[in-house]
Amino acid sequence: MSNSHDETAPPANGAPTLTTRQGHPVPDNQSNRTVGDRGPTVLENYHFLEKISHFDRERIPERVVHARGAGAHGFFEAYGSIGGDPIAPLTRAKLFQTKGAQTPLFVRFSSVIHGGHSPETLRDPRGFSVKFYTEDGNWDLVGNNLQVFFIRDAMKFPDVVHAFKPDPVTNRQDSTRIFDFVHLSPSAMHMITWLFSPWGIPASYREMRGSGVHAYKWVNANGKAVLVKYHWIPKQAQRNLTQAQAEAIQGKNFNHATQDLFDAIARGDHPEWELQVQVMEDGEHPELDFDPLDATKIWPPEQFPLRPVGRMVLDRNPTNYFAEVEQVAFGTGVMVDGMDFSDDKLLQGRTFSYSDTQRYRVGPNYLQLPINRPRNEVATNQRDGQMTYNVDGVEAGGNPHVNYEPTARGGPHEAKPAGVPHTPHVSGNVVRQPISRLNDYGQAGDRYRAFETWERVELIANLVDQLGPCRRDIQDRMIEHFTRCDRDYGRRVAEGLGLPVPVLTAAAAD
Repeated sequence: MSNSHDETAPPANGAPTLTTRQGHPVPDNQSNRTVGDRGPTVLENYHFLEKISHFDRERIPERVVHARGAGAHGFFEAYGSIGGDPIAPLTRAKLFQTKGAQTPLFVRFSSVIHGGHSPETLRDPRGFSVKFYTEDGNWDLVGNNLQVFFIRDAMKFPDVVHAFKPDPVTNRQDSTRIFDFVHLSPSAMHMITWLFSPWGIPASYREMRGSGVHAYKWVNANGKAVLVKYHWIPKQAQRNLTQAQAEAIQGKNFNHATQDLFDAIARGDHPEWELQVQVMEDGEHPELDFDPLDATKIWPPEQFPLRPVGRMVLDRNPTNYFAEVEQVAFGTGVMVDGMDFSDDKLLQGRTFSYSDTQRYRVGPNYLQLPINRPRNEVATNQRDGQMTYNVDGVEAGGNPHVNYEPTARGGPHEAKPAGVPHTPHVSGNVVRQPISRLNDYGQAGDRYRAFETWERVELIANLVDQLGPCRRDIQDRMIEHFTRCDRDYGRRVAEGLGLPVPVLTAAAAD
């Protein structure tokens, strides 16, 4: 498989040099600085922190992404095992340990790119985020309906969203902008193949699969960690729409998914999903032709089977949309004991960005709101800020005069460790590089071949429709990318555009 790095455009005549807002030229806008090419990411990524912080503040009060959403309350019920095997050897997270134990939760489903009143029939990834109110505090499992993403480094997050957002001059979403970005970003080929197939328009939230996308870690009582990926499998079966079906629905009801979810719960038809996980030993896994931390890849289920650990049921609608669905705030860094981060560079960037966005959008005390507040007692030394209405720790019996630690005057004290800490070993040069195993085309081709015939027909038709207005050089490059994924894939897009099929060398086409 091709291992070339993501391609960048040659500078246009008279085009300005990219700089930071401080005027510093940016020689590398593709990769964060990490320890080795796999990570973890280092904190002194000043260019990234400035870039993502500004991006987080582009919209107020509406979310920059995932503005259009619907939500519901429910519970998670643990099976007390993983596929029938003991779960304690893999994780000490309490919510998974006891069969039948229930954890209250809130779910928000959403579309990504357009505003709060946009149609729910648009071709777009769907957010699938779950807030668990556990006995050890909140756990946020922030995911999408599709199992992969467009990029693998958080440095590119504002860029991919900007490319898919409406043009800043015309205020129209424009396929020439989308494919201008994509034709120079081979990492997006897997996600594009999913998105422009019927999977890009789920029939409803109830019939939609969910995925955590990233590799996370589970940690057991001895501090040993494994990599884990999360999947929500709907008990209602999975159903997607063709472009024609979506347009027919949109002509009559642009709220169809929100209406379907609310009405189903109101009539007692409570939707249910099973939480299934894939587990992999922690490590680089050189035997694989992809990096297991790469968010543009799936873990093949035939090698890493999906194993059930519990189920989720949604059984109560919100009583106020704004107070609950709009103000609920998720973050990929919100985990409980027994869970940890992997070195996935996109995950680590999102972990800063998501909570930073909520502090800006909702306010510094967004975690005091009932929908976001943990169900267990909160005792911190964080004080004041806009819209403060209670004092952390005091209601738990702490001394109101003490807002520091250590103290012998009744302030909060450190907790005892729940188990042996996980202490991964990290060494390497701090570099600004993409990962070494890119393989941008292999899984995109696998996905194309796995689609049913009608799904491939729909995929090609949607791509041809959106690539039609693009410049010839973008069309040619995209056809080459599709051909590298699968010869038939590239041929059919080329024929649909009335363009010649590229002749690639055997090595390039592999």
